[in-house]
Amino acid sequence: MSDARDDVLRRIRVALGDAHADAVVEYDLIQRGYIVDGRLDAASRVSLFIDRLHDYGAVVFRSKASDISSVIRQAMESRGKRSLIVPHSIRTVSLPVDLEFFPDDDLSYEALDRSEGVLTGCAVAIAATGTIVLRHSQADGRRALSLVPDYHLCLVYEDQVVETVAEGIRILGPFQSDPITTISGPSATSDIEMTRVKGVHGPRVLDVILAAP
Repeated sequence: MSDARDDVLRRIRVALGDAHADAVVEYDLIQRGYIVDGRLDAASRVSLFIDRLHDYGAVVFRSKASDISSVIRQAMESRGKRSLIVPHSIRTVSLPVDLEFFPDDDLSYEALDRSEGVLTGCAVAIAATGTIVLRHSQADGRRALSLVPDYHLCLVYEDQVVETVAEGIRILGPFQSDPITTISGPSATSDIEMTRVKGVHGPRVLDVILAAP
């Protein structure tokens, strides 16, 4: 117990900067056992991502880049949606002309809550965990867009899908000061009696359009 306590205290001193330089070097050289670089090819990586999304209860729509507009319509119609809120910039050239899309001009939380849902892009997607990461750029929209509306339709391109969390973090490296939101399926939680409730911390329904570049 004494050795374990001393090790914990040493790490705290290192983190606080109150330790000798050699102790800092020793701590930094600890070997990490987690997988840093993915080993799957592109097709297997995308397939794993889809499997994870299905496990979480998300619906996935496949699309070619040229068909995104019609697939957006398909996804919305499958949910009975006629209008969605969108961020000011999204990685697609067109939206269905027969449906309504309202730009988010700092809409109030009440307006977001009353909306039929939101369509956003993403920064990166992680196959191993089935996670979509938003960094709240012009394409991803502000954080409230992915938390308040009950329905989230997210556009993910296949070339945005990496295999491991470490690869995703590296891509986000240049944007360290940006807030991020990680999404692994529709929002859900369980109370002390293990009763599962959806939509507590974010959208109750998540659909993903996975588009070939």
